[in-house]
Amino acid sequence: MLSGAFAILSSVATPERVIVVRPRTVLAVLGIGLLVALAIALIWATHGVVGWILVAVFLAIALDPAVAFFERRGLRRGRAAVAVCVLAALVAVGIGYLLVPPIVHQVREFVDAVPGLVDDLVKGRGALGFLERDYHIVERVRKIVSQQGVGGVLGFTGAGLQVARGVITAVVAVITIAFLTLFMLIDGRRLLTSARVMLPERSLPRWERVWWGIYRTVGGYVTGNLLISVIAGGLATAALLATGTPYAISLGVVVGIFDLVPLAGATIGAVIVILVALATKGWVIALILGLFFLVYQQIENHLIQPVVYRRTVRLSPVIVLCAVLIGADLAGILGALGAIPIAGSIQVVLNEILAMRRERVSKGPPDPAERPAADETG
Repeated sequence: MLSGAFAILSSVATPERVIVVRPRTVLAVLGIGLLVALAIALIWATHGVVGWILVAVFLAIALDPAVAFFERRGLRRGRAAVAVCVLAALVAVGIGYLLVPPIVHQVREFVDAVPGLVDDLVKGRGALGFLERDYHIVERVRKIVSQQGVGGVLGFTGAGLQVARGVITAVVAVITIAFLTLFMLIDGRRLLTSARVMLPERSLPRWERVWWGIYRTVGGYVTGNLLISVIAGGLATAALLATGTPYAISLGVVVGIFDLVPLAGATIGAVIVILVALATKGWVIALILGLFFLVYQQIENHLIQPVVYRRTVRLSPVIVLCAVLIGADLAGILGALGAIPIAGSIQVVLNEILAMRRERVSKGPPDPAERPAADETG
């Protein structure tokens, strides 16, 4: 009985489906995969230049509203872009004129104070004297120096060449980014218009939504992050001046610069400030500053940053943290700075893809009666 039943079931089983893949399709897939691999390899080999281009793109998007403002006042696009870049340069020079002289003076004072701090450390005095009294740090450093030399301890082997190379690279990077930003401000809209012509007419609204979503994300993040850093640096300088801590302006600038790096930057800047206060003013001032930074970071992390990120990139804190960690691991500080706007841009693209799929599902499958007509017209 069972064998007969199985024989009947096997006789009425669904016939096997044979899927034919054309060689042309296989070659197309392999070609696309090869092109993607080559593109990834090229980006990885030129990641430094790619980083400069991304910085220029972010700056151009952040400055584009100002260029549009001058355009509405009657200036042409090129002149408006030049005017905005000149104004931005003047602002940077003005800030440097106000901050660089006191920073240089305070750094010189700090360098002059280093021998005294080192002498206190060697003799076990001062706020850092416990390092010698409890851990005998001086003897350990002397032992390592006698074994490896000063260059081996501090990593000064070839340091002069590395420093010179780093300075030259930084200067070239600043000049290149400045010109790239200017050219993107001048020709960015024209390039987008040219790309718009090449897109299918039915998909234009979708691409425009993606572009304006990325535009708002990157522009809002850049301007918001700069504002947060200015607030952090200004409040840190005020706290340092109020407590009588030396090098207040320099340390405030350090806090503002580190605060550009989301999440972790403010903590690094606070640690530097607290260590300097501990070495110069003692543990009481260091404790006060530690409490100040603890309170401020809570306000920044739970009030200021969520407001900025919710209105610009609209990312959850978990995604922000993961993006910053991945970006920092791949490209250092530049990667950490660009991680959030890149993640926000990817989110814009994914949201548009999901919206497109939901739209297709809501429409349902095409009517079979319409297929012959469509085939005839095609």
